[in-house]
Amino acid sequence: MANPIVSRSLYEIEFWARIMKEHAFFLSLGFTYDQKQLIEEANQFITTFERIEERLSRFTINSEIRLIRSFNNEVYQAAVAIWAFKRKVLGLTLRCEIRSNNYPLLIDHISREAAYFANRLQELNQGILTPKADDIIKENVFFLKIMADHAKFIGHLLDPSERKLVEQAREFSHDFDQLLFQAMDLEHMRPHSETPPILTQFLDQNRVSVTSLRDFKKTARELIEACKIKSNIHPLLADHTFREAERFLEIIDLYEASLESVNY
Repeated sequence: MANPIVSRSLYEIEFWARIMKEHAFFLSLGFTYDQKQLIEEANQFITTFERIEERLSRFTINSEIRLIRSFNNEVYQAAVAIWAFKRKVLGLTLRCEIRSNNYPLLIDHISREAAYFANRLQELNQGILTPKADDIIKENVFFLKIMADHAKFIGHLLDPSERKLVEQAREFSHDFDQLLFQAMDLEHMRPHSETPPILTQFLDQNRVSVTSLRDFKKTARELIEACKIKSNIHPLLADHTFREAERFLEIIDLYEASLESVNY
């Protein structure tokens, strides 16, 4: 029988290594022609995560746990390294030492995702698989912020003439900001004695909103790929944000299953 830590580790790395590689690509596209050193550093990270993806293909769910823990540690170092690069770029941007086409919020956004990935690898190597109620709320706070950011990026990267789509993106941004604030309120007020009905309702509400945003992203992706809307959104970025919404829905399902199986 496969070790759940092994299968979950491979699952996390398969998803997040691709996300990290794409982050490096998006950053490289946003740098100006004279920022050659930063472009080169971004390209090195593309290579790093391509190698991780290639090595990942050699593992199976029946691989030895010690080998997976060692691989997790190596990938953790790469995740920490790209996090440091992103934070360096953010600092340069905020101090106006460089000017690029990468929004500061976008750089902060992708650095949060790198930190999340690194933290997940550490947790898995510590044997942490089943979430606690605290983790459910914190994870939703993280992903709700990610979804709110996506809506803002989409709204700003669409051509202003795409008024209807811009307005839809703004509405999603507002909705997810409200869900985020609600999640933060729940995080502060939740009593020590766990209340599964409240958490289940919380997850159900998030699922409905994330599903709507996921469908909006899917439509936008298809329109961008078909060149039917005007925007500065790279087709890969459209697909990237769609996959992250899909991931959030998977995590909501995972947490709902854990609530049903564990008596808090």
